[in-house]
Amino acid sequence: MTGTTELSAPRELAQRLDLTTGLRTGQRLLARFGVIGALAFVVDVGTFNLLRHAVELGPLTSKTLAVVVATTFAFLGNRSWTFGERERGSASRAYLLFFAANGVALVIALVCLGFTSYVLGLTSPLAENISSNVVGIGLGTLFRFWAYQRWVFPE
Repeated sequence: MTGTTELSAPRELAQRLDLTTGLRTGQRLLARFGVIGALAFVVDVGTFNLLRHAVELGPLTSKTLAVVVATTFAFLGNRSWTFGERERGSASRAYLLFFAANGVALVIALVCLGFTSYVLGLTSPLAENISSNVVGIGLGTLFRFWAYQRWVFPE
């Protein structure tokens, strides 16, 4: 085998396994964004629990580190797969914008949680999880998808 054939084999296999290639551009972007987001969510939750319960770091430290790891994972996945067909600019600039978009999404989740807890007075675990992990993450995800397309990975 030649070096070119060996190098292109993994790419060809990846293209065959990619179930999103038959979708329209917008549908493909949404599907890929959803897959990367779901995997990043698993990375976030898994890293948090590992750091919090196995390593026994504090909850805020564990969550902060988990978000950094998950955001880095999501950046790499979105840059190489979700928006991989777009022209690439500076990786460091894209990474900074990506973290900024995720910071705004975090603020959205915190506002939802704060409103539920301090304005509505709903402090049960169910209310907090719905406000931050359903409504907050849902709104944050919509913002991130828009911000990634507009600023982080523009056409």
